[in-house]
Amino acid sequence: MKDNIHPDYHEINVVMTDGTEYKTRSTLGKAGDTLRLDIDPKSHPAWTGVHRMVDTAGQLAKFKKRFEGFGIKSTNS
Repeated sequence: MKDNIHPDYHEINVVMTDGTEYKTRSTLGKAGDTLRLDIDPKSHPAWTGVHRMVDTAGQLAKFKKRFEGFGIKSTNS
């Protein structure tokens, strides 16, 4: 391997969404830095199977209101 071309590989702390911590090796930041996760396998719906309800009716109503005057007007009146 060539010298001085590889990033610094060091130990960092990772904090999960529930507060649990573990150490891993990474090229992120400096040695001893902390990475706080916003989403992880313990909280993401893809892994937990728990999905939040999305207000699609409210979004559709807002869309219709925003674009109600846009479009082709009828000439039959």
